[in-house]
Order: sequence, then structure tokens, then C-alpha cells
Amino acid sequence: MKKIFVNLKRFEVPRRLGGICSFDNPKKWIEWVLENIVKHGLGKLPNIRVICLLPEALIISAIEKLASYPTDEVRNLQVGCQGVFREDITPGGNFGAFTTNLPATAAKNLGCTWTIIGHSEERKDKLGIIERYDPSCCHNERSQAKARQIVSGIINEEVLCALKAGLNVLLCVGETEEERGYGPFAEQKPRIAAVLRSQLEMGLQGIEGAIGPQEIVIGYEPVWAIGPGKTPPGKEYISFVSATIKSIVKEKFNFEPAVVYGGGLKEENAKMIAEIDTIDGGLVALTRFTGDIAFEPEGLKNIIAKYATKKGAVPLCKKS
Repeated sequence: MKKIFVNLKRFEVPRRLGGICSFDNPKKWIEWVLENIVKHGLGKLPNIRVICLLPEALIISAIEKLASYPTDEVRNLQVGCQGVFREDITPGGNFGAFTTNLPATAAKNLGCTWTIIGHSEERKDKLGIIERYDPSCCHNERSQAKARQIVSGIINEEVLCALKAGLNVLLCVGETEEERGYGPFAEQKPRIAAVLRSQLEMGLQGIEGAIGPQEIVIGYEPVWAIGPGKTPPGKEYISFVSATIKSIVKEKFNFEPAVVYGGGLKEENAKMIAEIDTIDGGLVALTRFTGDIAFEPEGLKNIIAKYATKKGAVPLCKKS
């Protein structure tokens, strides 16, 4: 089963407030998004699961909207949250004193089945807090490495909380431009592999006692290639990275994870990504990049259609 994750970030904020949403009402927007995803047949693709990762405030509305459809229409459509806290509610333990944070048990209770953890935006935020305390992390290589280890340790605590609460986990990893370095690709490879190994070994530490029946999917984010004007990695690069991730996890944790491309699955690269045997899906955010940038269900349908057609896994989505 291939997996397409849809990270809807804070796309519910209307344009008049600086966001990208064409709706003023967030509840109506997420209902419109899901209504059109279902209308395009994306909830019943035979070999592709679509997982929408939502801000906490939209989760209940999304769950209720999906519950209004026949089961067959939404059988491969799931809802997840955009991260969980590193501590959790436990019987006899903390009853829920986690103001501003989303404990994994609360996310599960809202109806989530997935969470994304360690997205580059989350790692950047945590690293930024450490840098405020110790500005040497910005320019001292040793301090920076230590700070990144601390962040990976916190990410690991979040992963364990999610698994123990019964959530499936999309764990994101990836190298920055500084970590990748320069020179020919052959020279970059060992540096890239070292970064991935560090993030995976720390991020997944201790999962043996917590994983249960839950899934762990690894999302590869080439951090150096994310953003306007950046050149995304090619097929050789992504093939190397995804195979390396599978090899490291198999060696250290004795299972081969699904790996999805998290650098932005788009119409332009869906065919190429689908041709890579060691890639098992992708992470979609924006679907329109010119004019008024946006996420649109129609664009998601087109991306999945290109991915699925090349993969030969599913029939093309029906026309709206």
C-alpha cells in the first residue's frame, strides 16, 4: 500500500490575514477539502492510502465530515495531527496539564490515526530555541552538532509517546545544505548517510518496546532543496537516500520501513518519484505554485493520478 500524506500546515488562514485560504471559515474550508477529496475518488483508491495531517482545531470537523460518507467511499482516507508533545497523559500519571501542547493520547482520542513528527519546520523551531540560549550553536560546529542531537532526542520522545498512544508515525529526516556539503555527489554520499543515520538512530531509539501494531513511515526531506528557487534532488539522489534509509533502519531496528518523498510531491515530479523502487509514496503540501499559491483538492487529484498511473497501481481518478 503506497501512502500519500497531505500536510495542510496552516492553510486554513484566509488570504486577508496573510494566509492562502480562499475561505474565511476554517471549518467550512476543511469540509470543502474533504468533500472534494472524496468526490475525486481519492478515499477508495485500491493501493494508495491518503492521510491528511491537520491542525488540532480542524481534526474533529474532519472526522465528523468523513463519518458522513459510506465507509467504502473513505476506506483509504485517514486523518492525522501535526505533531505530539514529548510527554503524555497516563492513568495514575499526568492527567493533562499540558497547556499549549497536544499530548498523543489527546490526539488519538480526537480520532487521529497518524502524526507527523520531526518535520523540518519542527526541527528548525526547536533548534531556534536552543540557539537563543546558546548563540554559539549558529557558528560553532561542535555546539551545533550537540544542539541537533538534543532536538533528535526530543523527537524520539515524541515518537515513543505517539506509538504508545496507538498512533502511526510519519518520522521526517533529512540533511541541510551545510550537512550535505559540496563537491561531487560521490563525496557528499557519506556525509548524507551520516546525517540520516544519526537522525534515525536517535529518532527511533527504544521503539522496540512501543511499536505494537502501529506503522512507522520515514519521510525524507531534502531540507536544502525546500523553498522557492531551490533545485530539487534528482532520481539518483533520491534513490540513494531512500535505499540508505531502509538499510539503516533494517540494520538497527530489524524492519524495512516505507519511505516517502517529503521534499514536496508535485505534478512535475510525481512520475519521476513513482519510478523509484525504494520510494513508497510522498508528502504533498501546496498544489499550486504560480499566481495565488494554494492547496486545492483538484491539484491533489492530479498529483496522485500521475503518481498512480506511472506506478501502475491504481486506475486514474474519475473526472470531477
